[in-house]
Amino acid sequence: MAFEFTKCTVDGVEVPGLYEIQPKVFGDTRGYFFEAYSEKDFFDAGLTMRFVQDNQSSSSRGVLRGLHFQTRHPQGKLVRAISGVVYDVAVDLRDSSPTFGRYYGVVLDSEKQNQFYIPQGFAHGFYVLSATAVFGYKCTDFYDPKGEGGLMWNDATLGIDWQAVAPAITPLLSAKDSAHPAFNSNTPYFDRNGRWIGA
Repeated sequence: MAFEFTKCTVDGVEVPGLYEIQPKVFGDTRGYFFEAYSEKDFFDAGLTMRFVQDNQSSSSRGVLRGLHFQTRHPQGKLVRAISGVVYDVAVDLRDSSPTFGRYYGVVLDSEKQNQFYIPQGFAHGFYVLSATAVFGYKCTDFYDPKGEGGLMWNDATLGIDWQAVAPAITPLLSAKDSAHPAFNSNTPYFDRNGRWIGA
């Protein structure tokens, strides 16, 4: 198998469906080679999602994108830093999940080539730590502009510790990302399977 799949935990509690993934990288003086994705290896590991869309963005240091989700067509995402370094965060919004309202963050580094799989039912965002970063992600459903949703990046209840990786954080946000609402623990978002049940 060309990948190592690590289940993610928050305070010792496993976050169902969330994985950090490390491909085997083969390198020498000429450069390197690795498989960025293998359906066979993913299926053998029990990750039987199918991807329908690949996205890529470029951002400068300090850009924060998120926290995003889709309502009508929820997406699972396999994300990685193609170049540069980002702090990537997933927030569990699945009703009755043991980690509902909790977040998990991982530093994605193009030198390490690690990846992060986030199933549907999560909000997702990232903060750029390097001078620039090219960010790529595979999605299990198509982008739906009429189903865009999001949460405030610095919501006090979620308590995402962005400063753990960026002590002097002064994020560069889009107008849309600046206007996302706060998280509400009494509001249903997604069901346990990642299907939208919110208003």
